[in-house]
Amino acid sequence: MDGVPRMPDVSRVPDVPRVPEQRRPESAGEPPANLSFSVLGPVRARRGEETLATGSPQQRALLAALLLREGRTATAAELIDAVWGEDPPSQALAALRTYASRLRKVLGAGVLVSESGGYAVRGLAAGALDLTRAQDLAAEAEKARGAGDLCHARDLLGSALARWDGEALAGVPGPYAEAQRVRLEEWRLQLLESRLDMDLEQGCHAEAVSELTALTAAHPLRERLRELLMLALYRSGRQAEALAVYADTRRLLAEELGVDPRPGLRDLQQRILQADPGLAEPSAPVAEPPATPVRPAQLPASVPDFTGRASFVAELGEVLASAEGRVMAVSAVAGIGGVGKTTLAVHVAHAARPAFPDGQLYVDLQGAGPRAAEPVTVLGAFLRALGTADSAIPESLEERAALYRSVLSGRRVLVLLDNARDAAQVRPLLPGTEGCAALVTSRVRMVDLAGAHLVDLDVMSPEEALALFTKIVGEERVASERKAALDVVAACGFLPLAIRIAASRLAARRTWTVSVLAAKLADERRRLDELQAGDLAVKATFELGYGALDAAQARAFRLLGLADGPDISLSAAAAVLDLPPDDTEDVLESLVDTSLLESAAPGRYRFHDLVRLYARACAERDEQPPGEREAALSRLLDFCLATAARVYAIERPGDRLVDHLEATAHPGLDFTDRKAARDWLYTEANCLLALVQQSADRTGSLRRAIDLLWAALDISESGANSREYEATARALLRSAQRLGVPGTEARARMTLAHAHVDGGRFDQADQEAEKVIRLAHEADDLLPVCWARNARGIIALYQNRNADGEEHLSEAIQHFRTLGDRPGEASALCNLSRIHLATGLTQSAVTLAQQGMEIYDAMGNSMRGANGRYALGMALTQSGELNAAAERLLEALEVFRESRQRLWEGMTLFRLAEVDIAGHRYAQAAGNAEMALTVLRGIGGEWRRGNVLTVLGHALTGIGQLGRAQVCWREALHIYEELDASEAAAVRELLRPVEAA
Repeated sequence: MDGVPRMPDVSRVPDVPRVPEQRRPESAGEPPANLSFSVLGPVRARRGEETLATGSPQQRALLAALLLREGRTATAAELIDAVWGEDPPSQALAALRTYASRLRKVLGAGVLVSESGGYAVRGLAAGALDLTRAQDLAAEAEKARGAGDLCHARDLLGSALARWDGEALAGVPGPYAEAQRVRLEEWRLQLLESRLDMDLEQGCHAEAVSELTALTAAHPLRERLRELLMLALYRSGRQAEALAVYADTRRLLAEELGVDPRPGLRDLQQRILQADPGLAEPSAPVAEPPATPVRPAQLPASVPDFTGRASFVAELGEVLASAEGRVMAVSAVAGIGGVGKTTLAVHVAHAARPAFPDGQLYVDLQGAGPRAAEPVTVLGAFLRALGTADSAIPESLEERAALYRSVLSGRRVLVLLDNARDAAQVRPLLPGTEGCAALVTSRVRMVDLAGAHLVDLDVMSPEEALALFTKIVGEERVASERKAALDVVAACGFLPLAIRIAASRLAARRTWTVSVLAAKLADERRRLDELQAGDLAVKATFELGYGALDAAQARAFRLLGLADGPDISLSAAAAVLDLPPDDTEDVLESLVDTSLLESAAPGRYRFHDLVRLYARACAERDEQPPGEREAALSRLLDFCLATAARVYAIERPGDRLVDHLEATAHPGLDFTDRKAARDWLYTEANCLLALVQQSADRTGSLRRAIDLLWAALDISESGANSREYEATARALLRSAQRLGVPGTEARARMTLAHAHVDGGRFDQADQEAEKVIRLAHEADDLLPVCWARNARGIIALYQNRNADGEEHLSEAIQHFRTLGDRPGEASALCNLSRIHLATGLTQSAVTLAQQGMEIYDAMGNSMRGANGRYALGMALTQSGELNAAAERLLEALEVFRESRQRLWEGMTLFRLAEVDIAGHRYAQAAGNAEMALTVLRGIGGEWRRGNVLTVLGHALTGIGQLGRAQVCWREALHIYEELDASEAAAVRELLRPVEAA
């Protein structure tokens, strides 16, 4: 048996358990306007938005009994039995009539009717009862699942489950209500199991673990939930925990019921032990709705004027057509820049699409540029395009490549890898499975790409070149000047890109003749000679377009090409060019029209990598005075530093860092609110890091580059660019060391220390911070001293050096006060609170954290105020004020999520789990700890992961999942031992009873 082991009761969406005599008779009269009822929670009646008074518990019991019969008449005897059971009061019938009369007044005429000595609720509009709507949604989900539309079925079940508002018939007395509560709760659990089953079929394993952990704690004897949890853990790479769940289940069933697990659960255990490949994927391919990216269609548009290359098209098409019977078909097209490799590959790929019905993937690997795309990043994008959830994508290149091949197994997908640097970049991106194929373009011949069919693409033949030129310019203009046209394509060296540029220019200038263009090209003999000399061929081709620009366009082309980064915003380009934004947009759009610049998105522009190289060469050759190149990059750095400082000031009102940054000539952008500021920072993250790296080797810009990285520290804390942030900080430090200026080196080391703390590398962070203090004192630069002292204080806490931590933080507080940096003082107070917490000074810890939070709040610093609430929540937890602790931490969590601070979001979930454990809410603790593990994936470092695993183990112990708890503790112990962390001793103690047994 492959895939998800199923129980018969969840192979389809479960039906609602109905009362045997229920039916839906035709309603009499018009349905009451806007009248609705709820039974999946407290029994309520509403008229529009108004909640109606439904009276005493017994009166609500009467209403519930009538609603659940869906229009059928219930006799007075049946209703008395439903409300009071076998021991009704002596005046039960009179009381029943009183309740009915009161309800009739509340609900209005024609709703509660008397009939044949009994009562009924009639004439309700469709969907007026929440239970009826839930039934309809469940039925629709069953149909959608049967039709293979699993996404829609999941959404429908989610909507059905959302109808519940706590316990069904909450607070309603009587045996009838009790029986219906049991029935409805069982149905709810069946719907949950069915929805979770679909979650696993769609690969949402990691997300399901947290919910299933809580559900198994609440319903420990429900084997299907245990089965789903085992499978979710196994697919999340947590095999030992999956097996521990089985051991826990077997022990619990034996202790509570004296029985063994059912066969399906035992079979799953054996399959996990055997690493059954069938468990790695859903039991059968699930047809996804067209909107989901399971069948990607990423090929760029084929050019409408594709010309010639017939032999290459046939050759490549034949190789791709053979993919069905081969392990993998790979064709590698090589040639100089501008020879038409991408155009040919895209054309062939489009022609081959019918042979690859499961999709086509495309990526520009940017191999010709200074920063080629990393295979690990490309694999992440491919996996997402193939429908893999972010949480299911592993971190390492090897794991991503393995998952990529697994996802492609059994599919027929074409992968177009454009502009590759070398074979090493390509290998991890190859499908490796029968039925798939890869088409690669590169400027180098990939002789070391095993098994590849190599194609060397040369320039066009004269006939093909003339045909391409004619298609672009027009038959009429070329026919009358055929010789001049042949001169043009010959001058272009028959290079397709050069021909396309020349023809496009001519087509856009109706006053030019072909002879005029030929004469212009004839003047470029030296450049045309260079066309045949390797990489200079592309440069020479672009000379035609560059020569047609006016002075303003040419200057913009040269200067914009100087900046590193994937693209550039309109406002950043305006800074480079020292022009108003409107004028900048005009010149940039005119460059887009010339095809020398691309519009990546509204307000964003980018160069093709080869065009960027050519633009830089033009700047080196033509820009006068030569210092203008440095001035343009300096203006860009000023703009970015000033804007990043504005973002920092908006996020942290009152923080004095912005007063200690290098002065800038550019004022930076203005923002209307925090969201706009935050969006700018994260949108520009890659460009900012590229600019900082580029500025590292320019002595006059180094200090500003360091300050820019410091002001943009949220890029590191968000987790999205933490690795790149660290690499950039290292580059700055190397440059600062070469420069030998203590103050500059101190600031560079501070950015690196910050990156190390975020990554959990505390020894390295402490070493850097120690050097910061020494160097900053030499430079009489107090701000880095404050930050370094604060950092060393929290690092000492993490390393259980509490006396050192108190000394550092006390110094930091005094320094921040000297500078008048109130938010800095608040940060150090909150960190000192944690030191006092660790040394048993709980009340002092609460006081310090409260002081820090109040400073933040007084300055309107909501994001760092969340850090204050985090520290206060920890202190309140230890003081036993659990409700207040949870409130502070939940307030912090909301801010961290809004601010995209994944590190702090994950750590706050971890602290909430600690609060839950202290309050004996173990299932909730396990859910929060699981979410913390998911959020902290890839950020925060292994020490923090070990802490979360330890707490998760305590939570699992509290809900009786002892085996799984031990797996978590063993993993935590391994982490602590690898780090030589003191926490290892406590975890060994947790495991000692198990090992002794």
